[in-house]
Amino acid sequence: MKKRKLGTLEVSSLGLGCMSISGAYGPKLAADEAGALLRTAFERGVTFFDTAEIYGPFLGEELVGAAVAPFRDDVVIATKFGFDLARPLAAGQSAPGFDSRPEHIREVCEAQLKRLRTDRIDLLYQHRVDPAVPIEDVAGTVGDLIREGKVKHFGMSEASADLIRRAHAVTPVTASQNEWSLWTRDLEADLLPTLRELGIGIVPYSPLGRGFLTGEIKPGDVPKGDWRSALPRFQGEAAEKNYRLVEALTALAVAKGVSPAQLALAWVLSRGDDVVPIPGTRKISRLEENVAATEIELSADDLAAIEGAVPASEVVGGRYA
Repeated sequence: MKKRKLGTLEVSSLGLGCMSISGAYGPKLAADEAGALLRTAFERGVTFFDTAEIYGPFLGEELVGAAVAPFRDDVVIATKFGFDLARPLAAGQSAPGFDSRPEHIREVCEAQLKRLRTDRIDLLYQHRVDPAVPIEDVAGTVGDLIREGKVKHFGMSEASADLIRRAHAVTPVTASQNEWSLWTRDLEADLLPTLRELGIGIVPYSPLGRGFLTGEIKPGDVPKGDWRSALPRFQGEAAEKNYRLVEALTALAVAKGVSPAQLALAWVLSRGDDVVPIPGTRKISRLEENVAATEIELSADDLAAIEGAVPASEVVGGRYA
């Protein structure tokens, strides 16, 4: 697989998002299953593995650490901090609160090193911005961890252009992780030009629209236990309308002799050599399908047809509830 650069960090042109192996979209994978999946990814050329403390929580990092241990020095591990996972959720609270206090970042980093079975984290992201902590303090703390050799690169996720500029002035930001796909193109207007001005790489998560763009999820298919069932785009009339866009994408894919997932992923890959998507999967067959997408070449006519089939302005429903 070809390589790309996130800032100065070289990785495979496609990474593997490891949220789903810890149970986000169904039962968690057993250690041997996760090991087989990540080992196969490595054998197919994937050298970039993305996880986070909140996946599980903690299980995702444990599974990744165990799986990549035999080839640790040949891969890049990315993980994330930024949530208060020690405090139980209050009544009516659906997600943990933020915590990017400098002392907490240090505590999390030490625990992550142990779970990941490593002496350094290649790319450490602030998972979500903590409005209670100045971004300069966050960037400064990660900068200290870099100088101590515990972290190699600093990343941010879902942060504004202004906050990234402020953080970058303290500690260079290597990558920004954002949702980016045919049905989510919010970052293109303001954030993307800033990232490219500063030489910061882009890591699109959910490049397949949390599976919807594969064509395998029809309206009403998502079971109640799956957290996607609460997302507006997957519900009722919105899902029906969005699925019509997927049908149009599928028709283009059939004509090109590829799957709709591969065509959607090839579109994200076409956005630039500073773009490294991290589709997640729990199945080796899907992994191999995604890897094959890195070999698809799209002409200007192909790109125009794809964007005409799935215009962002026609996507119905918000990203999150």
